[in-house]
Amino acid sequence: MMKKRTAILAVGIGAALVLTGCSNDNDNSSDGAASASSSGTWTTPAAPTIDMSRFGALPAVPAPTAPTVDCSYPAAGPAAKPVQAPNATGVAAEGTASLTLTTNEGPIGLTLDRAAAPCTVNSFVSLTDQGYFDGTPCHRLSTTPGLQILQCGDPTGKGTGGPGYEYANEYPTTAYAPSDPAAQQPLVYPRGTIAMANAGADTNGSQFFLVYADSVLPPQYTAFGTISDEGLSTIEKIAAAGDDGSMSAGGGAPNTPVTIQTAKVG
Repeated sequence: MMKKRTAILAVGIGAALVLTGCSNDNDNSSDGAASASSSGTWTTPAAPTIDMSRFGALPAVPAPTAPTVDCSYPAAGPAAKPVQAPNATGVAAEGTASLTLTTNEGPIGLTLDRAAAPCTVNSFVSLTDQGYFDGTPCHRLSTTPGLQILQCGDPTGKGTGGPGYEYANEYPTTAYAPSDPAAQQPLVYPRGTIAMANAGADTNGSQFFLVYADSVLPPQYTAFGTISDEGLSTIEKIAAAGDDGSMSAGGGAPNTPVTIQTAKVG
């Protein structure tokens, strides 16, 4: 039987800052930052001051080498919500796609960059068109300096759900050779970035995170677009209410429950 796993990906900047996603097997870890099953109460220390100048910037997005690419979306465990894997051939690798998440707390506009991550954008648009994100919670909020994100995309709300398939990392991971130590060094994911959560390399599914203040992570999380100013205002309003501290590695469920009511392309 295939099981789910919640993986821990730590970033050291004085405290463990982690993101989790979903994969196809489970070590039953209770430490995952996005796991709603964590039972301990995490007490937030006094907020540290993070000197962002200590960390490099993400590399430039490379220019497309062809107008289309072929992608791969192999099966990976049961889907959290019925959905079909996207078309994998002749995927556009140029231009952008506009998308709006309508939440109970306000709109979050997104611009998805096909040149940076064509297979990711293709999947995200496909899931949106199939209504996968409609009526789903944003299960994790982190307000810790150095990791200020809202994480969504799991219909179960537990941080372990996915669409029943997975796919490979794209930009910025692909800007580095697999053996390059720089691929594991923290960089600044700037305010306004949308990126994929994962449970390790090449395990992307449906969970994504919205960066509302500069955050420090190794370039192992596919960055595939930007958030509108209006969307950032919506997220900041959510963040101002804090989280419940339920996730042992930092953050927890937003104190203001957030539901993506609808997601629409265009």
